[in-house]
Amino acid sequence: MVKKQVKKTNKKKIIKKVSHGRAYIQATFNNTIITVTDQNGDVLGWASAGMVGFKGPKKATPYAAGQVVKKVVEALEPHGVKEVNVFVKGIGAGREGAIRAFNANGLQVLSVKDTTPIPHNGCRPRKRRRV
Repeated sequence: MVKKQVKKTNKKKIIKKVSHGRAYIQATFNNTIITVTDQNGDVLGWASAGMVGFKGPKKATPYAAGQVVKKVVEALEPHGVKEVNVFVKGIGAGREGAIRAFNANGLQVLSVKDTTPIPHNGCRPRKRRRV
């Protein structure tokens, strides 16, 4: 039996130059995930607190959110993003810390919008927790 050789062709990654982006912050009680996209919604870079190296309850802290932003900004350097519109979703502790970290890491925050879903008396809530 003769084996066929498969020739691999390396596809060159195209880096788009984008000056204006959108930052989506998902801040839950357990984690903070930040995704930066261009105006069309194509992802330029993303990171989460677990990706940075935090484990357990430390993932949802404001400090972890700041470190996540630092990692995302490093990923955005080739794209040349300078300004972001921020969309925050969730009620975790990393909300404020992430927004402040964008300014601290050299990205100008143009606007902040809260996109947390609010039920219009939809599902019945869980019963109250007794501790």
